[in-house]
Amino acid sequence: MTRSLRQLSAPDLTGKRALVRVDYNVPMAGGRVQDSTRIEASYPTLDYLAERGARPVLLSHLDRPGGSPDPRYSLLPVVDVLAEGIGRPVLFAEPADSGEAAEASRSLRDGEILLLENTRFLPGETKNDEGLARRFAELGDLFVNDAFGTTHRAHASTVGVTRWLTPAVAGLLIERELSALGRLRGTPDAPFVVALGGAKISDKIDLLEGFLSRADRILIGGAMANTFLSARGEDLGDSLLEATARDTASSLLDRAGTKIQLPVDLVVSSGPEAGADARVVDPSAVPGGMSALDIGPRTRELYEEAVSSARTFFWNGPMGLFEREAFAQGTNALAAAAAAATSAGAFTVIGGGDSAAAIRQAGLAAAVSHVSTGGGAALEYLAGGSLPGLEALEGP
Repeated sequence: MTRSLRQLSAPDLTGKRALVRVDYNVPMAGGRVQDSTRIEASYPTLDYLAERGARPVLLSHLDRPGGSPDPRYSLLPVVDVLAEGIGRPVLFAEPADSGEAAEASRSLRDGEILLLENTRFLPGETKNDEGLARRFAELGDLFVNDAFGTTHRAHASTVGVTRWLTPAVAGLLIERELSALGRLRGTPDAPFVVALGGAKISDKIDLLEGFLSRADRILIGGAMANTFLSARGEDLGDSLLEATARDTASSLLDRAGTKIQLPVDLVVSSGPEAGADARVVDPSAVPGGMSALDIGPRTRELYEEAVSSARTFFWNGPMGLFEREAFAQGTNALAAAAAAATSAGAFTVIGGGDSAAAIRQAGLAAAVSHVSTGGGAALEYLAGGSLPGLEALEGP
């Protein structure tokens, strides 16, 4: 079991530099933060440290700049957002592995936070370079990993640094993630209903295999549903599907029996920009030149009914092209159903990525039990896979 920040004593924290791996991989446009959800998720850990006299020094990546500085991916715009949100002075230093950054960390005063430049500006970050990890270790007196969304990657700022800096513990965000997701990995209260969407079956094979034995119902939507329907023999017109995964889909359907629920109707259109010609058809009647871009109204009703019966509900992946209003009804209906189930006493988890964006877009993020900050990491954890960023932390 991973050791938590809460298990450290006061002498471990007071006056110490806490090197914190956060996940500020946030959407940017025009040099401005567009969604501060991940930044806000770090506040409990940063407040906990500051209130106990520790001095937080923050490492994060942003996007994929390819191992060299790129102003488009600078974390500098985060400084004002973080300072305003948490109500503490936030300093900034670059590059993250420089002597200047180390000196800035040693000069921090009580109540101040130091944010360092994008770790992926450094070529050794994604290679888990030992030299870079040692330089990161010089920035703190203890290490706190609070970036759950990066724990499935063995990078210098998530794994390598723990070889040179101890104690190395999990922050409060990771603690919350493991508590929520752990309830799904164990024996969830039944009925346990799962909704999976998105594009690819191949990305979620292990997850699907695991849920076959634990879930009572698995609701499939999005482009993933197209592949399952194609495997069943339906002609989906020009719909996006994963042709190489048809055999996998067919095998899953054979073994699942009635546990897997596929759409009984679809919203189709000639393209994402052409909402005006959208129509509802049966899966066996998708016209040539048209694509399935959302689940249809009968499917929405069936899925809402299934979610309303759940005592435990997990959702990962939109039901359609929810970014376009014309094709967002299925996803919005599922978000509303999840909120209603929560209100009725169900434990509900939204699995990060597009699903988290969808439930925030619907204004219902606070109406479910837990919205995970980790997309791939959450799926890897639920599938029983390896999370190097957690394994590198100290045990109890």
